[in-house]
Amino acid sequence: MRHFLFYPVLIALFLLSCKNKKKESSDSNTTAIAVKTEEVQPTTLSSEVSVSGNVQGYTTVNLSFMVAGKINYESAKEGDNLAKGQLIATLDPTNYAIAKGLADVQVNSAADEFSRLKILHDRKSLSEDDFTKISFSLQQAQLQQQMQQKNLSDTKLYSPISGVLLKKQAEVGEIVAVGNPLFVVADIRRVKVLAYVPEGELHGIMIGQKANVNIAALDKTFTGKVTEVGSAADATSRAFTIKIEVENPGMIIRPGMIAEAGIAANNKKQVILVPAECVQQDLSNESYVFVVDKAQNKAFKRRVSLGHVTDNQIEVLSGLSDHDEVVTGGQKSLSDGSLITIIK
Repeated sequence: MRHFLFYPVLIALFLLSCKNKKKESSDSNTTAIAVKTEEVQPTTLSSEVSVSGNVQGYTTVNLSFMVAGKINYESAKEGDNLAKGQLIATLDPTNYAIAKGLADVQVNSAADEFSRLKILHDRKSLSEDDFTKISFSLQQAQLQQQMQQKNLSDTKLYSPISGVLLKKQAEVGEIVAVGNPLFVVADIRRVKVLAYVPEGELHGIMIGQKANVNIAALDKTFTGKVTEVGSAADATSRAFTIKIEVENPGMIIRPGMIAEAGIAANNKKQVILVPAECVQQDLSNESYVFVVDKAQNKAFKRRVSLGHVTDNQIEVLSGLSDHDEVVTGGQKSLSDGSLITIIK
């Protein structure tokens, strides 16, 4: 009878021993993963408006002759620097010189007649009407002389500003019409970036704001400031024009280059930023981070919605709260609910 009571007790002790060994074995196989963490803190950021535009000269002038004729001389080629008042081109002046000579003859003739008739007028031997007519004839000849002198002078074209000859649209020997644009000169000691801003972002831009202007062709960034803000939107794009003035040391920035500008808007906002390397993506392309549960010494997946990237940090729009502790190092070895140990 004692043997029947002994065997059940022995079996129960054996099973309990196996269970404890299994638990010990399971605990010994669970190893805490060393990770680095960082507490989430709200950060105040000035929102930035990014725009793209084209570089223009600070002052750009389209030059043309005031008179028609055949070009007989050009002093510069595209890309040359020009000084203010420098001669750029001339027209054949022959016809205008002849016209000026004829006008000189008419003035001399009218002046001689005026001198003779004035003597008679002073002696009361000439009527007032006749003297008035010769006076008008002399004035008319003199004005005609001035006109022909101006036409002769206009056969020479000078640069009104110091700058660079951007375009030359005529060659020696060509016959050109009055007012036909032939040369484009731009002052590029300073340049302007012409860009368009969506109407929803215009409220954050004001004249005088600083802008970081990147010129991809030069692989350089320059500091500029907003000098003009359009008052009316483009009818098609609903965007407003702005102009950003940039100093051009060495005149290396040339009109026509593409510029990317970042303008710090006036409005500020509180955001949560996390290091870019702690954000991962699952098979569904959903972004997530690992958040630490200190009570359990475990890390759990937390899906997040992301915003802009700022200096290798990503803005988290949703999914995290202030003072959450996220894993910033060792996250590649983690799975949801992994046991962790935090290292400094």
